[in-house]
Amino acid sequence: MSSLKIAGLNLDIIWKNKEANFQLIERELSLVEADLFLLPEMFSTGFCMEADEVADRNEETLKWMKSFAKNKNSAVAGSASVIDNEKFYNRFYFVYPDGQFEYYNKRHLFSYSGEDKIYTAGKERKIIDYKGFKILLQVCFDLRFPVFSRNQNDYDAVLYVANWPKSRVDAWKTLLKARSIENQAFLFGLNRTGTDGYNLEYEESSLVYFPDGKEISERENNIIFSEWNLDELKKFRSKFPFLNERDEFDMIGKMH
Repeated sequence: MSSLKIAGLNLDIIWKNKEANFQLIERELSLVEADLFLLPEMFSTGFCMEADEVADRNEETLKWMKSFAKNKNSAVAGSASVIDNEKFYNRFYFVYPDGQFEYYNKRHLFSYSGEDKIYTAGKERKIIDYKGFKILLQVCFDLRFPVFSRNQNDYDAVLYVANWPKSRVDAWKTLLKARSIENQAFLFGLNRTGTDGYNLEYEESSLVYFPDGKEISERENNIIFSEWNLDELKKFRSKFPFLNERDEFDMIGKMH
């Protein structure tokens, strides 16, 4: 039986202070055990458009994630502002317990905030394998684009990490549930909390869904827990084989 226990941290990110955020996360998760720890979008700085000031130039966030994964003997995932070949990316890292890692560069940049003028969009979807699960990595604004995340029967679960403000949180909640149902996949949507450096407010709104749209999570302090069972997913998909009737999209994997 393949199962996966996930702990997501509803983090009130300290603005533009990587070391303080690393220490805060370590304190919050010091006594928590999980197979995977999930952190919000740009968890080390906040969703910041001053990329030249905050972007990782020496893999600061990735190095910390590797250390954290090793100490917890678990995987850790979350996004960071990085510079790579003189371009800025909103990069979603997935770091395995042994320090190996994979990443996804956010495809849909939030033009409303000017993210598209500063960061470079990714061009490829990313599905990772972990403990028997195939998991799609997605970041915040990606949630509004269902074709890009359409399950081509190639993943079991999807992770969304975000900085999604309180003023538009109903859209976040509604679309998370829709993405889980339409793709018949486990879904974990992790949002930040608190107030950022632009005075945008964020409410606790992290959610986890089973493919039928039922919420499957437990909350303790600032942490949201969920445990996924692969056999339950297979049984559900076998009983309701709706994915077999999906439309085929030639654009998947051929983004421009």
